[in-house]
Amino acid sequence: MLFKTSEYVECLMVVEEAVRRQFEVSEQELENEAHGDADPLREKEHEVVPGLINKYGNRVLALLTTECAAYCRFCTRRRLVSDTQRGTVDRSHVDAWMNYLRKHGEVREVILSGGDPFIVEDDLFEYVLSEISGLDSIKVIRIGTRAPVSDPCLVNDRKLEIISRIEQPIYVGIHFEHPAEMTRATVRCIKNLRSAGAILYSQTVFLKGVNDDYQTLFDLFTGLIEIGVRPYYLYQCDPVPGAEHFRVDPEKERHIMTQLRRSLSGLACPNYVIDAPNGSGKIPVPLEFWNCDTTKYTDFEGSIHRNK
Repeated sequence: MLFKTSEYVECLMVVEEAVRRQFEVSEQELENEAHGDADPLREKEHEVVPGLINKYGNRVLALLTTECAAYCRFCTRRRLVSDTQRGTVDRSHVDAWMNYLRKHGEVREVILSGGDPFIVEDDLFEYVLSEISGLDSIKVIRIGTRAPVSDPCLVNDRKLEIISRIEQPIYVGIHFEHPAEMTRATVRCIKNLRSAGAILYSQTVFLKGVNDDYQTLFDLFTGLIEIGVRPYYLYQCDPVPGAEHFRVDPEKERHIMTQLRRSLSGLACPNYVIDAPNGSGKIPVPLEFWNCDTTKYTDFEGSIHRNK
């Protein structure tokens, strides 16, 4: 995985250690490069046509690009991200996705991800949204992005206008890790997305040395709900190569999340989950209100995993 940052992120890295830690290559990353699972969610196994992944039947994941404005060092798709040549998508790829969707009317939801969908050219962005929204079977469209945090300028007027024209609800999931990421430019970007009709939610990953404490996450989730972003998922960090130093002890995570559940409103409190190995579901973790064994859990397929 290559090193890449945007000018916007570089400015934040200078003043905020928690941001710098997310994007800067460290000795720990290099030491851990040989450990972990490059594809922990088994996305490749569920790729039905190039770039289109169907793990759950009624919704698909479309990887519109493998490029981002800046590369997070803990990325679950680090096997793909920055491989721009292999991950280049054009209209022919989108047409193949459409052929699959036409044959599978049970698919009701499309999630555009990558890489970052907001980094692609406006014309491709328009083509894919127009084509997908033109199918009667598709009822919901989602866009997974970190652009409002990594380079808000990527969410430009043209893309906002395209979003505003789509009849289906457009849910934009934004990756936030720390309160320092809610800058004026990011908040302005959030307001623009809301004005375009997008429904906003967030996803966060527990990261050691970045947000593995109660106050940081309380400030983050409170701040997000106040700018119109609904905290949705709080994940354990996936065991990808090079990211071992970001992983937090599960019992510490559970304790922090229990504290958050006591103090946050229901709207501001995300679902704390494990994205199970083998792509077998996002499993909710019981908090300390329950007296139970949290060292193992059962995934959607009935398989038992260790919580480690």
